[in-house]
Parts: sequence; structure tokens; C-alpha cells
Amino acid sequence: MQNTSAISIKITKTNHSRIEQCDFNNIQFGTIFADHMFRVDCTDGQWHDPQILPYGEISLSPSLSALHYGQSIFEGMKAFKDTQGAPQLFRPADNWKRLNQSAQRMAMPTIPYDLFMQGLGTLVSIDQNWIPTKEGSALYVRPFMFATDDFVGVRPSRHFSFIIFCCPVNSYYPKPIHVKVEQKYVRAFDGGIGTAKAAGNYGLSMLPTLEAQQQGFDQIIWTDGAEHQYVEESGTTNLFFVVGDTVLTPALDGTILEGVTRDSCIQLLRSKGIEVQERKISIQELADAHQKGLLNDAFGTGTAALIAKIASITNNGNRMELPPVEQRKISNLLYSELEQIRTSKIPDPFGWVVKV
Repeated sequence: MQNTSAISIKITKTNHSRIEQCDFNNIQFGTIFADHMFRVDCTDGQWHDPQILPYGEISLSPSLSALHYGQSIFEGMKAFKDTQGAPQLFRPADNWKRLNQSAQRMAMPTIPYDLFMQGLGTLVSIDQNWIPTKEGSALYVRPFMFATDDFVGVRPSRHFSFIIFCCPVNSYYPKPIHVKVEQKYVRAFDGGIGTAKAAGNYGLSMLPTLEAQQQGFDQIIWTDGAEHQYVEESGTTNLFFVVGDTVLTPALDGTILEGVTRDSCIQLLRSKGIEVQERKISIQELADAHQKGLLNDAFGTGTAALIAKIASITNNGNRMELPPVEQRKISNLLYSELEQIRTSKIPDPFGWVVKV
């Protein structure tokens, strides 16, 4: 890691690694965890006692304010190995920036760049043997912060913990997904916390997603809270559509998470001269494009999924089938090039890759 000042981190390594228990060819996403975690605590805006310690349970009070009032935020990022087997990260500074944006919205303290980067780099370096090298796999890295006041009263907490842990993962969506346009529930609204990566945003998605899955769908497409006419996100991913030769994605209007993978896709496409429009996209516009045979591709983007290809979109019972995935120029291009950039199989002209 570069451009960080030295911070003293207490390191306590495990005496019993669990890596031999991991079958790297058969990993269920988010169920197997690496040997260590990074933790640092905050009191009245001052961060103290950074440490690396064995991954394990943490002690919580029943009155912990995060459990009652939802002051909890997180990030998702990945570590990879380059062609020589050295560990590296993909755009970690952007995750640090977004974490702090979420913290400010949730009345939580921001974490200094040097503390975040050095804790992250030290942890990934220690647990680098947990980074899988199979195509489509990575070491998923989960930084998160939560309020720790032992107090049942509605106010911003004075105490917080910030922790990073890691887990080896394979593909989040191993096959194209079928999605349903959500017309009842709302994920976000103007003035809300749609742009924050806050725990509550994901808690409220559980019931609508479960109901859609019970109807035979894999995920839902969220629509705007005012009219249910404009697409926003799909599950935990940002959305892209290819109409003719133009790539469309919803604009960041205050209700949509500013995805790092989303931005990477936009930059990559524009660098190749492909038109990308960031604007409102109505369900009717997509239906019209599909009827004319112009809806050539649809996919979600995110750290966990990278590129989640959409097989069909159903709105009020009307199902729009999309072309076979092998025929899709844009999503296949993005998946291939981003995967190769993240693992240094091809040059990184954007400066996204950070060596550990």
C-alpha cells in the first residue's frame, strides 16, 4: 500500500489456521471466513487501539445502540492475486470515500484514510493465502462500522467499532437471473438514505425479495418511490441496459448507491468510444425498446456480482426475454476486461489496482 503514514497496529496471529478446511473450488458465498480481522474503536471522534486479531466472536451488550437504532454501515470490496501471485486490491480508496459518505449521513465518525488503508493492507497481507485464484473468485473484504453505546436512548452514539474481515468467494450469480419489477415496496426516496451503504437499506429489502423468489424470480428491480415508473437498482446491484448501441444507466439522483463497479463500467465503456447515458429510465421505455427488438442487454453491477446478467424482466405479469448471454457484446466485454484488470492479466490504464 502506498501514500499512508505509519500507524502502530497490534498484531495477534491465530495459532490454528482454518485454511485447510476450505475447499476453494466449492465455496458458498459468505460462509467461510479467513483467519484474522482488523478492529479499531472510536470514542468521541477519536480512533484508538487498532489491532489485528484472530477472526471470532465479539462481545455485545443487549442495549447496544446499533441493535436498536440502526447506526450501522458497511462496504464491500475484493482482493485478488496478480499473475505472479502477489495480493492486490481494486479501487480501495473509493470504498474508503464511500464509507465516510455513509458515515456522515448516519451521524457516525469518519475514519482517516491512513488508518483504513493500513488496517486493510495489513489484514490482506497476513491472510493472502486465503485469496483464491480460480477465475471469477476472489477474497471478499467486508469493512463495517457500528455504534456501541451501552445506552437505550435515541441519540447519535458516542462510541463506535470499525472491523474488517474477509471471506473467499466464488461467483455470486453463477447463471443469468430472472427479475421482477417491484411495484409495491420502495427501497429509497428523496431525502432518505438510498445513497448510504447502511444496514437498514438491506434489511428492508428482505421481504420484497423473498416474495419475488417465492414467485419464481431471482431478484427484483426497485423503482422510484413517487411513481413506480423509473428503474433504480436491482437487489444489491446498479443497473445497466443496452438499447440499440447505447448503454443506459440510472443517474445518481440521491436515491441510488454510487457503485464502484458501476463507475468502473462507465469509464471502461467510454474509453472505448461506447456511448453511456446516465439518466432516468422508465419501465415503459424499456418495454418499447424490447417490443422493437432493441433491448439487447441488461445487467447489474456490484462488487459481489461484478456483472450479473439478466435473463428476463417481468413487469405486471408481462415478461421480457432478453437475448442469449453469449450474444451480448457489452456485458461480456465488461466482465472479461474488468476480471482481467483486477488480476493484472491485462494492463490497468485507469490506475485502479493497488498492490498490497
